[in-house]
Amino acid sequence: MPPEKSGYYYPNKFARLTIEAMEEIMGRNGLNAILNLAGLQQYVDNYPADNLEKGFDFTDFTALNVALEDMYGPRGGRGLALRAGRAIFAGGLRSFGALAGVGDLAFKVLPLNAKLKVGVPAMANIFSQFSDQISNVHEEGSDRIIYTLERCPMCWDRKVDKAVCYMGQGLLQEGLRWVSGGREFKVDMSTCIGKGDDMGRYIIFKEPIS
Repeated sequence: MPPEKSGYYYPNKFARLTIEAMEEIMGRNGLNAILNLAGLQQYVDNYPADNLEKGFDFTDFTALNVALEDMYGPRGGRGLALRAGRAIFAGGLRSFGALAGVGDLAFKVLPLNAKLKVGVPAMANIFSQFSDQISNVHEEGSDRIIYTLERCPMCWDRKVDKAVCYMGQGLLQEGLRWVSGGREFKVDMSTCIGKGDDMGRYIIFKEPIS
């Protein structure tokens, strides 16, 4: 029996970007195997529409993440989910950054700390505005930013013993690279709803690693 739907949605475009990113990384055959394993056969050669209608259930998005792990093992799945997260941002979510004012010249000349102060909440707002994901951002001390997921599409109804939302981690890494003009940052997952925490939390360390 297929799992019960969550009733919470990503816009079709976010799901399409995800599926395209997976195809780019693992090829058409690899992607089709993942879609079949996830019980999402309807998307084989028939990707979600390129629009912002909320049409892709969190349950299905979680199924994609689980299928990656099942097919490639926890470690391989993690690496692919991180790469997919980066590719999702690079493939199209960055165009939403321009909507949020993060792409314009005035933003580009800001000092790094100010870019992070503006850019990370702008990324969270994209998800809060266009999807049913609930994300918030706050600073913790002088050296880190906490990015929260109060409602998460990656571990919906999962029961796991460690944080598993790697796609979001990769997406944040690539988003930070774009916001900062090419720097890399350390992003750690500290909590995850799937392992029983109250919310998902990513710790972003403000000091770039490169």
